[in-house]
Amino acid sequence: MDPSAAPPRPLIGAAELRERLAAGWRCVLLDCGFDLADTAAGERAHAQGHLPGALYVHLDRDLSGSKSGRNGRHPLPERQALAERVGAWGIAPGVPVVCYDAQGMPYAARAWWLLRWLGHDAVAVLDGGAAAWRGAGGEWLSEPGVAQARGPYPPRAPAMPAVQADELLRHPGLHTVLDARAPERFRGEVEPLDPVAGHIPGALNRFFKHNLLDDGRFKPAATLRSEFDALGVAPQRVVHQCGSGVTACHNLLAMEHAGLPGAALYPGSWSEWCADPARPVARA
Repeated sequence: MDPSAAPPRPLIGAAELRERLAAGWRCVLLDCGFDLADTAAGERAHAQGHLPGALYVHLDRDLSGSKSGRNGRHPLPERQALAERVGAWGIAPGVPVVCYDAQGMPYAARAWWLLRWLGHDAVAVLDGGAAAWRGAGGEWLSEPGVAQARGPYPPRAPAMPAVQADELLRHPGLHTVLDARAPERFRGEVEPLDPVAGHIPGALNRFFKHNLLDDGRFKPAATLRSEFDALGVAPQRVVHQCGSGVTACHNLLAMEHAGLPGAALYPGSWSEWCADPARPVARA
């Protein structure tokens, strides 16, 4: 195996990552582990053990922007701020990046999407996350990783599209909105995180965990392609959302893995949508 080769996109298996690293492959590893109910849990877990050399990135501090109270719980960071942060992690055009977490890959998918949105192409998610790595016999170390800091990531065109609430309101029916939240949240039966329960009128539900096998890895590409094809909508007309624009990235990653690129993210998602009482709400 050529250790200088770019990673497969958008997923890389644990065994292949071990083989590449053993052969001298130089990449930036990002530990994206997080817990919405305990926002310090991921950082504590990282201090106890992580992939060799991995850097910890925090959903709130590193993978989100400033909250206004009306732009959702995890708004996108400003592109220049993200460019500076990414450069500080040692990421530059052509530098391979592998993102992972221990929660089924939603936070790794968020980092993957943000890097693609910034214009970075050489990024993959570790399929199965930390559990797959440890199951494959990978080293698990507590020594902190050291970033080879660079300047800000140079401006590039976004490789991932985003759609805002006003466009969804102006053109109802133009897009198929796919909500990644659990079915009971989608139906409005429970709402543990946001002040209003329900969903965007006309949206369909695709719980992000349905992308995974029982062992925590993504389903085969052909299986996912069949499931998304059943929507009967071209990928370019699909807009993914969730509670705050995080687990929606899991569905976007699944579509990329399935060979169905081109779908968009509604970054503010339900937490932004329901912050404006003028926007319509559907339940059941």
